[in-house]
Amino acid sequence: MKVLIISVKAGYGHHSTAKALIEEFEERGIECQMLDTFEYINPLLADSIDNGYLFSTKYIPKLYGKAYDKLDKHDEKIDNHSIFALLSKIVSHQLKDFLNDFKPDIVIGTHSYACMLMTYLKEEKVISCPLIGIVTDFTVHPFWENTILDYYVTADSLLDNQMIKKGIPKSKILPFGIPIRKEFSNKIDKKVARKSLKIKDIPTILIIMGSMGFGNILQEIKEIDDLDINFQVLCVCGRNKKMFKEVSEYPWKKKITTFGFVNNVDLLMDASDCIITKPGGLTTSELLAKELPAIIMNPIKGQEDRNMEFLVNCGAAVMATKTFSLEEALYEVLNNQWRLDALKTAVKHLGKPNSTIDLCDFVMGIVKENGN
Repeated sequence: MKVLIISVKAGYGHHSTAKALIEEFEERGIECQMLDTFEYINPLLADSIDNGYLFSTKYIPKLYGKAYDKLDKHDEKIDNHSIFALLSKIVSHQLKDFLNDFKPDIVIGTHSYACMLMTYLKEEKVISCPLIGIVTDFTVHPFWENTILDYYVTADSLLDNQMIKKGIPKSKILPFGIPIRKEFSNKIDKKVARKSLKIKDIPTILIIMGSMGFGNILQEIKEIDDLDINFQVLCVCGRNKKMFKEVSEYPWKKKITTFGFVNNVDLLMDASDCIITKPGGLTTSELLAKELPAIIMNPIKGQEDRNMEFLVNCGAAVMATKTFSLEEALYEVLNNQWRLDALKTAVKHLGKPNSTIDLCDFVMGIVKENGN
């Protein structure tokens, strides 16, 4: 059995989702390979798209948000004779050699555009195996309406209506949750996690703003440093070296433990009572699986705005804004047990800790049905 996972290098979540699946499939002894569509065609093109995405979301977020909103409101399929459609078909043709050589038994896409390319190739009978697409946010992105796949994995059944509006039959929707690494599927006791990190066994707040360290983390910690509540902070600055230096050197009143880019976010979550974060699709899936209440801020305009709306509307997070400060949000959560309990109840209901296992089980079942 051969599994091909296709993606597009645009941000962190799509590839991380693919890697979680690869780990699970390989543990089961199944051959699995990831193909970054643009990386395969031209590495410089892939880097340009990824850098363009990071630049637009960080430096011109309002413009990115407006572009996303415009695409999001357009539910009609792209005209097959449009320039975009024609270019996409040209790109899809360049993947033919890889597909003919690898001969997958199933193809899983972690990006809507990659799934559009697979749709074109299936229509031209280049591939005949089942196709599965994964929606990697708590909203349904533009372009999914231009795909014709066998199944679609979503973060939750609450997104069914959005999918149906895109023209996707409910029978094709699999609300397994966004696939996450197995480290996030299991929890360890807070005391054990804190001992492993060599930190105090007191209420703990995790602050993480993506791998690039978005936002003004220094100012955000300043907002809560004066709160007359006993807690400590674990602050992950990611690859933002300037922010790491500023936070590390500041004379805090509370105990602030600062990290750069880390590979143990799962352990940091286990040690924490609450997370302050931006609502990326993967981060949201991970914190829900860990049953960790969240305070959301600094969303990237577009899909992360929708993720935030989803969490807040479901009662799984508190939203900090200019008029409802982070200090106020944290005080509300830590100083009112009923508020914290309500968040925990919602988070537990929405969490999908077995998302990766459930999808891999499903994949093996349908491949077996097809006689492979």
